[in-house]
Amino acid sequence: MTTLTTLTAPPVPGSPAATVRDAMTDPEFQIADDTAVDRVGEILRGAHVPYLVLRDHDGRCSGVVTRAQLAPFLAVARSARTVPVREVAHDIGPYAWPELGIGLAAVAMEVRSLQVWPVVDDDGYLLGVLTPDGLRRGPYPR
Repeated sequence: MTTLTTLTAPPVPGSPAATVRDAMTDPEFQIADDTAVDRVGEILRGAHVPYLVLRDHDGRCSGVVTRAQLAPFLAVARSARTVPVREVAHDIGPYAWPELGIGLAAVAMEVRSLQVWPVVDDDGYLLGVLTPDGLRRGPYPR
């Protein structure tokens, strides 16, 4: 019995078949969404990162929070100690999926003014993040 195996090459950057999977990167940091706002601020400053990916108690992606979104809460020190980060303004879904075409993803990020977009699997677990730098990495169609 003969078995026929078909090999397919990965999408070439710039081709219509390029997907979010081709442009996504690993997030530098993730944090539990019940972490206090002041602690999240400390982590953002200490790690010198512009955003943190939030995950819920099951480990699923629950959003992204940026320094700018935390600034109003950090200005009021008392509330920053008691408020979990999931309660403050942050970017929530819909999230990108790995098979989404890179051109459509670029348009969606531009329309939504996103600087980082979590990429999740069918169960909501984080696979990576999509950033404008990731989109510029290859000559992907826009």
